[in-house]
Amino acid sequence: MQSAEQNDQPCPEGHVKRDGKCMMPEVTFTAFILSLNTSVLYHLGELADPHSGAKNKDLILAKHAIDTLGMLQEKTKGNLSDDEKKTLENILYDSRLRYVNACR
Repeated sequence: MQSAEQNDQPCPEGHVKRDGKCMMPEVTFTAFILSLNTSVLYHLGELADPHSGAKNKDLILAKHAIDTLGMLQEKTKGNLSDDEKKTLENILYDSRLRYVNACR
């Protein structure tokens, strides 16, 4: 059994505390879409590398992530909740606009 002192320690990066234990976050469609959005932002140079702090732009990888989101939208049509559908639509719209602006 863990002591209260161990239980109060922060979780490693990417983990969340649930019932006093550090675990990976729940797998949901929305979390998956948000992770792809993070990838888009990273490859557009809008998010810094967590280790180096550098902001790198790779438009080919950004477009690939955006195309992946578009494919998911097409393949999941009619199978998403209203919230999931709206989240995906909004992220795709925003990502596409950011991509176009980055290509200028």
